Amino acid sequence: MTVGVDLIEIERVRRALDRYPRFRERCFTEAERAYCESRANPAQSYAGRFAGKEAVGKALGFGVARAFAWRDIEIAGRPKPSVRLSGRVAAWAEKIGAGSIDLSMTHARSTRRTRCAPPSRATTSRH
Repeated sequence: MTVGVDLIEIERVRRALDRYPRFRERCFTEAERAYCESRANPAQSYAGRFAGKEAVGKALGFGVARAFAWRDIEIAGRPKPSVRLSGRVAAWAEKIGAGSIDLSMTHARSTRRTRCAPPSRATTSRH
């Protein structure tokens, strides 16, 4: 089993949301945007989902270095988040036999932390 972990500063995401109008559309699905915008502190929810995407990518060995599309990983659900994969990330997960993905999210006043662990995985090389 591999585990992906990510920690992000909520304020950093808040600044990105304020400075880059297309950040929401580029990184988050319509469902994620609707959920985050409905919350009292949207930046906190966006930060959690962004960190979740990073953690999933790391756990699958398909991180930013492989240029996945951010919207290929969707973080859904509440209170227990779930992960929906599509596109190249879904194809990669199937190829390596990732199965279902377990995601845990938590936050403090200024940071969000996520942990992702596929339950079982075939041994593969990461080229």
